[in-house]
Amino acid sequence: MKREQVFEFFRRLAEANPSPTTELDYINPYTLLVAVVLSAQATDASVNIATGPLFRTIRTPKQMIDLGEDRLREAIKTIGLFNTKAKNVIALSRSLIDQYGGEVPRTRDELQTLPGVGRKTANVVLNTAFGEETFAVDTHVFRVCNRTKLAPGKTPEEVEAKLDRVVPKPFRRDAHHWLILHGRYICKARLPECWRCPVIDLCPYQPKTPPPGERVKPSAARSATPASSGVRIAKGRTAAKPKEGRSRSRPSRLP
Repeated sequence: MKREQVFEFFRRLAEANPSPTTELDYINPYTLLVAVVLSAQATDASVNIATGPLFRTIRTPKQMIDLGEDRLREAIKTIGLFNTKAKNVIALSRSLIDQYGGEVPRTRDELQTLPGVGRKTANVVLNTAFGEETFAVDTHVFRVCNRTKLAPGKTPEEVEAKLDRVVPKPFRRDAHHWLILHGRYICKARLPECWRCPVIDLCPYQPKTPPPGERVKPSAARSATPASSGVRIAKGRTAAKPKEGRSRSRPSRLP
């Protein structure tokens, strides 16, 4: 995309949603960190169901350690990979106490030293909890950036680097939230809802998905094809007649 197109791209997303934010429920930077770690390969909705009761009483690393891994595992057992995630949350809570006085650090390098915390998680925490201009590239952001050619790349790191170069200043703070929400609800993986996309004319993706009422169903398309193929097969293929005196049964064993 050209510079003016990128600006218009984000201007429209901002107009449609002036105050985007994460859909994960959290109370403070620590609970946000825990929620993001739990959200790996899981939906935000499923994480919120598990953390709702958990965060009523567990809001600090010390409280999490006192809860213990077994009870944490029981609390998050509805989330995928809950065994590994419970172990990581207890370990990162202990690291926060031992290394950072129980506070969530404010640099990417420090965050990435914590168990279960990768670059994407660190970027989410820095952006959402501390207002840093970071670009967390999850599957939604990766798809949208490549499909629209906003910031194409073969890896999340490449996409992040390009976003850092092309996103205009007024939109840098909330850019990754707009992209996540756009990918989650409009620019979907299997069937993008192009007919209601606010940036449809800026996106080179083809073919554009038509509205549901104008979409041809696969069954209808198949029924509309000529039925002559079956006739041709029937005409060109006749059953072989068994010769007299020859049995059609197969031998039960080799001679």
